[in-house]
Amino acid sequence: MNRHHSAWIALRNGLRRRCPQCGQGPLLDGWLTAREQCPICGLVYERHPGDTWAFWIIGDRIPVALAIAVVYLGFGPRTWAQGVAFLAALATLLIATIPQRSGFVYALDYLSRRHWPDPDDTSVT
Repeated sequence: MNRHHSAWIALRNGLRRRCPQCGQGPLLDGWLTAREQCPICGLVYERHPGDTWAFWIIGDRIPVALAIAVVYLGFGPRTWAQGVAFLAALATLLIATIPQRSGFVYALDYLSRRHWPDPDDTSVT
C-alpha cells in the first residue's frame, strides 16, 4: 500500500474513532476519553502528555476560522436573532463533532510519528 493512500486510511480511521494504525481498536472510552493504547495492535495513542496539543489547535480552530470567514464574506447573520441562531448552530456543531475531531487529532499525531519516527517509539509500525 502506498504511503499517500495509507495516510487517507489513517485519517478515515481516526474520524471513525478507530485506531489510526490498524482501524480495528476503539480510540475512545465513552464519548471523549481517549484510551491509552489500542487493544488490537498496541499503538500508544499519546506517548507523552501534550503530544497532540498542536493538532488540537488545528482541529478546534479550523471550524471556527471557517465560521469567521462565512461572516466576513457576508454570508453570516444580519440581525441579532440570526446571530444568536448562528452562534448556537456553531456551538452545537462543535460540541457534536468532538469525538470525530478527537479521532482526527490522534490520527494526525500518528501520521506525524510515522513520518518522523522516534527510535524509542516501538508501537508505530
